[in-house]
Amino acid sequence: MYKRPYYQLVTNRIKEPRYRIQVVVGPRQVGKSTMIRQILEDCELPYASFTADDITNVSQNWLSEIWETQRMKMLAQNQQKRLLVIDEIQKIPNWSETVKAEWDRDSNENRNLLVVLLGSSRVLIQKGLTESLAGRFELIRLPHWSFSEMRDCFGWNLQQYVYFGGYPGAAAFISDEKRWRDYIKDSMIEPSISKDVIMDSQIQKPQLLRQLFELGASYSGELLSLTKVQGQLVDAGNVTTLAGYLHLLDECGLLAGLQKYAVDDARKYNSIPKFQVYNNALRNVYMEEDFSEAIQDSKIWGRYVESAIGAYLVANAAIYGYTVYYWRNKQDEVDFVLRRRQRTVALEVKTGRRTTNSGLKVFEDSYKPFRKLVIGSGGLPVEDFLTMDLEVLFKTV
Repeated sequence: MYKRPYYQLVTNRIKEPRYRIQVVVGPRQVGKSTMIRQILEDCELPYASFTADDITNVSQNWLSEIWETQRMKMLAQNQQKRLLVIDEIQKIPNWSETVKAEWDRDSNENRNLLVVLLGSSRVLIQKGLTESLAGRFELIRLPHWSFSEMRDCFGWNLQQYVYFGGYPGAAAFISDEKRWRDYIKDSMIEPSISKDVIMDSQIQKPQLLRQLFELGASYSGELLSLTKVQGQLVDAGNVTTLAGYLHLLDECGLLAGLQKYAVDDARKYNSIPKFQVYNNALRNVYMEEDFSEAIQDSKIWGRYVESAIGAYLVANAAIYGYTVYYWRNKQDEVDFVLRRRQRTVALEVKTGRRTTNSGLKVFEDSYKPFRKLVIGSGGLPVEDFLTMDLEVLFKTV
């Protein structure tokens, strides 16, 4: 069975002395539960694994009870070290307060009980971590699957990845595009929105949020003001409501609204958003072209490629510690601008859709970026960019 690179990272953390709670977060269907099963199969420590998904009316008491059971097993079997894994931790009400109390008790009693927590709702997970567990955890972020992973695991080529995205669970259905689309909509998008966004947040207009996602995903890689979005929605709320919903979709790893790059923060925040999905499947499931049609039209295919590159960038932004922007000034534009600390990287995508653009030179003259890079025609091949370590972008040659 294929093992993601994060398998070794989590394994190494488990082998370390008890120091911090390891919290693994990521969008749905990126392989968190599969990875932890692989780790436990190879684990030399005694362990117990639970998921809050399996429990009806799960509560803090359930969490405390399984924690106490692990202590008793350590005592009864004279174990010096033990591992406790809890999946879908965010489904337990006030989970972070209970985890804090139990972890602190083990620390005070010098008990070597290691803990790994997994969760899909980044919003709820991070809220609990910052409110109760400050200084007690390390966050391990699992992004959507990259082209390298889909290629190595399923034998995909670049065109398949750009069109079908990076969901391993959908890989078996790409020969039947209707089935693939149904799977993405019913098993990926709807559970993510209903369980990770609507259920965990104060959403007064859930249908509006769904409409915003569908419209924004279909416009991935393009600029669209929220005022124009408002005019295209049936149950439209005000622009502030739409901005709040877009932020939630971003936090859950579904859809981002990239801001325009500017030195002045006020200009960033007031800019027209550039919509960008975190996984190209989330965009392409709403497209009219099937796979064979899309790859034959260079103009259309250029939009698919640009969105795929944007998805790769936003999915890995938190891991590499950069922020993704776009830049435009009248007719001049740069597709993606990355900012990490004092270094700025300008990225221009050139495909059959657009082969000439003076924006990169204008941006360089105005902002003196640390690095500029053309991806596609006349520059770094798209396949090479989608398989490279993004850390290289910020390193001095």
